[in-house]
Amino acid sequence: MDVLWEDRDIRFDISIRQMHMRPGEQLIETFNSVEDTKGNNGDRGKLSVTNLRVIWHSQSMPRVNLSIGFSCIQNVTTKKTNSKLRGHIEALCISTKCNNNRFEFIFTNEVAETAGLFVTVMAVYKAYDSSKLYRDLKLRGAIIQNKQLKLLPQEQVYNKISGVWNLSSDQGNLGTFIVTNVRVVWHANMNESFNVSIPYLQIQSIKVRDSKFGFAMVIESTWQSGGYVLGFRIDPVEKLQEAAKEIQSLHRVFSASPFYGVQYERAESNSGLSSSETSQILTEPVTEDLDIDTSVKSDACVAYFADGMTEQDKTPGDPVFSPELGLAIEPLKPGYTLESLWNIL
Repeated sequence: MDVLWEDRDIRFDISIRQMHMRPGEQLIETFNSVEDTKGNNGDRGKLSVTNLRVIWHSQSMPRVNLSIGFSCIQNVTTKKTNSKLRGHIEALCISTKCNNNRFEFIFTNEVAETAGLFVTVMAVYKAYDSSKLYRDLKLRGAIIQNKQLKLLPQEQVYNKISGVWNLSSDQGNLGTFIVTNVRVVWHANMNESFNVSIPYLQIQSIKVRDSKFGFAMVIESTWQSGGYVLGFRIDPVEKLQEAAKEIQSLHRVFSASPFYGVQYERAESNSGLSSSETSQILTEPVTEDLDIDTSVKSDACVAYFADGMTEQDKTPGDPVFSPELGLAIEPLKPGYTLESLWNIL
């Protein structure tokens, strides 16, 4: 399975291939004639909401686009803004944080009220935020009650294996494996709060290796979840190998058709498209007959900084001399030139 980035990153001007749905990603709703008011004011585009992210792209130039992962979103609200297409109007505002930078995205729906757009994005975001155990490795969570696993919606227990030693300490801890269709859970028999929940999404590999404790099952998690190496011993070795084969098989099946846990039932479509048209929105090939000037490098994310600066640029520098103006001026923000600022006027 490719590294899951769609819900955990904010990307600008991605390729058409990266806009396509990854396995398990589902297109929930598409809104036509939506303006990216902060970054591309006056430019009509399409906004699509999936179970992992919000995607916007310009209708006239699809290579101008945004991909906003739900894991980066901190707040969804509405605010008054000035749109070139609709004037002073209520718009959808998405506040995010990614790689220590805060971004703000403002979207205005040209053909309908913003309420429908806001309701959809907010509802899917809440569904995503409340289903983290499907996607995130969890240590010492409140997931066991009376030695029973608290099942997630649509989760099914396939096997329960007793006599499993967790090798995280020198003496080991005796506990129980619970194998389901979405994760592997281990908990100590004497202390239910000493546990680990490992979603198949975050498993890098499952192997049987020799260790100082004898043969053990080693589960390596992805770097996104911390790169943990977790060892478990089961006696006899035949039982260990059988358990490892079962988890490996379930991991392969899940990887072929992953389930991210985001459950949202779409009401009547706000986009006015049929289901077949909607399914093709992000899979249609896009060809552009144009020459791209790469001599000037521009940073597409500059316009979206929530405070107009990166974290590193928050402290203004000393005034610098501008030969063009013959004056001392405040240092320009990254991506700006005096010429570009004059062009705004």
